[in-house]
Amino acid sequence: MDFIDESKIYVQAGNGGNGCCSFRREKYVPKGGPDGGDGGKGGDVIVMASTRVHTLLDQRYHPHYKSERGQHGKGKNCTGRSGSDLVITVPVGTVVKDALTGEIVSDLVEEDQTAVIARGGSGGRGNARFATPTVQAPRYCEPGKPGEARDFVLELKLLADVGLVGFPNAGKSTLISRVSSARPKIADYPFTTLTPNLGMVRWKDHDFVMADIPGIIEGAHQGVGLGLRFLRHIERTRIILYIIDLSPDTGRDPKEEFTVLRKELEAYSPELVGRKQLVVLNKSDLPEARDKAPETVAFIEDKGYPCFVASAVSGEGTPEILDEIIRTLYG
Repeated sequence: MDFIDESKIYVQAGNGGNGCCSFRREKYVPKGGPDGGDGGKGGDVIVMASTRVHTLLDQRYHPHYKSERGQHGKGKNCTGRSGSDLVITVPVGTVVKDALTGEIVSDLVEEDQTAVIARGGSGGRGNARFATPTVQAPRYCEPGKPGEARDFVLELKLLADVGLVGFPNAGKSTLISRVSSARPKIADYPFTTLTPNLGMVRWKDHDFVMADIPGIIEGAHQGVGLGLRFLRHIERTRIILYIIDLSPDTGRDPKEEFTVLRKELEAYSPELVGRKQLVVLNKSDLPEARDKAPETVAFIEDKGYPCFVASAVSGEGTPEILDEIIRTLYG
């Protein structure tokens, strides 16, 4: 199944039913008077968060939603039936924004949390409502009011305890495949991972969710390399885990790589500065990489970040990383 984390939808709430213009006509009841009933209310459009869905795929390919209109009023003071509400099921972590203004309408972060995004029109009043001592036989009624119609943008931000951040091909997918049951695509070329992957990690009787975010490059906070689409998945994570590539093949200094990543996150959202952040120097199984490790560890720890030397391929250092994550999450 494709992972779709953004979709634009158009919603139309149901129109209200028209009021009825009717008079009581019954044998032996002269001048029965008006008895037109009110129209029913139109159905609302509601979004509901659910853990049973994990992508906005349905909304991408079915972007139009319309709820049921209210039925018209009838004689004998019969009110029309209200239209049924339309419920759109989205993944937990979905943000609903007004497509025109960009305003956040709702942020759905809990199971079964709901939000009404378009309200149905009210039903029109029947002529029985307009009867007065001076106007005893009104021959007019109200039409139903139209339901709200709006465009919305749905954005999915993953809910995870730990988010992996790093340059392309730094080893994020290899790490999550080693410590969890996730099996992302792994290959020796940049941008192998194009969509986020979630993995459930169990370590020493504790569980937590780890998210593998596609590679981030310099300028990501401005949209370079689809950075804005990828960075939003890190906003809800409790721990940010930087994966730094020690391999000489990158042509980058690991200290510079860490500095660039940290600046990109801070430029994207200043709130991330106060988030718990750990650093992993990956690919320590390569002889050339070990030579860079001591200097890089000293540089990063001097800035106040816990730093670990590890190899996602061999598993070296991963127990220490998981221990630190458990201490942070569970105290």
